[in-house]
Amino acid sequence: MTTPLPLIDLARFRQPDRAEFLAELRHAAHDVGFFYVVNHGVPESLTTGIMAVARKFFALPLAQRLAVENINSPQFRGYTRTGYEYTGGTPDWREQIDIGPERDPIPPRPDAPTWERLVGPNQWPAELPELKETTLAWQAEALRVSLEVLRALAVALGQDEGYFDAWFDEEASTHVKIVRYPGGDHTDQGVGAHKDYGYLALLQQDDIGGLQVQAQDGTWIDATPIPGSFVFNIGEMLEIATQGYLTATRHRVISPPAGVERFSVPFFLGPRLDAVVEPLTLPPELAARARGVSDEA
Repeated sequence: MTTPLPLIDLARFRQPDRAEFLAELRHAAHDVGFFYVVNHGVPESLTTGIMAVARKFFALPLAQRLAVENINSPQFRGYTRTGYEYTGGTPDWREQIDIGPERDPIPPRPDAPTWERLVGPNQWPAELPELKETTLAWQAEALRVSLEVLRALAVALGQDEGYFDAWFDEEASTHVKIVRYPGGDHTDQGVGAHKDYGYLALLQQDDIGGLQVQAQDGTWIDATPIPGSFVFNIGEMLEIATQGYLTATRHRVISPPAGVERFSVPFFLGPRLDAVVEPLTLPPELAARARGVSDEA
């Protein structure tokens, strides 16, 4: 299968001679901002399992989904109905459940930073107990793979492999969405064009397709599903942290046709909520290219 988006074999990062791999990754993250990752090590039983529980969750009666609606959560976790989330002022035609790290809330205290309220538990439907077990297992694997890609990017940018590690310890801010796009003729905006705000996004998509990536000339590239792969993209926070060298790219999802539904599970990697992110010092040859990108923007 051919695709305009680069394909990165993560297993090559741990090989003795990895110069060619790092050059390919650097090109993918700098020139495109989107790429497939294969040989990531996530068991197939888990990638098929997360899609199975996704279908089960959205097959629950609406009343059971609304029992875990995100308006009940101080951490903004839980279910959102179709058309209740907007991009560019237009409703996104999807429904979803938002999930974060499963943690105890921080007790209120005087002068506490407002971000502390984001720490806390998820909402889980009582009628589908396997959703929690499967999602948290998938989330842990998505975190592992994302950190491996981030370490590879650090090396590709002339840094020590552990350069980013201090911001991505056990308190890292991660976010999972389990999403269903209902087919139909209501709108073609599954999700409107946008950039992601964090460091990295990992996406597991089904075989329906619909994700599109905006090329430098403004045209749209189909991120055609490749079995066994994840789609990765650079977030705006990582673009800033690399002084504009890495590229956060606009993307969107086109709604499936009538009679077809699409499922996807994106994972968003952000640093711990109290992190102070300082732009890294790029090697001179990369810094020159980053300044060129910034000047054009």
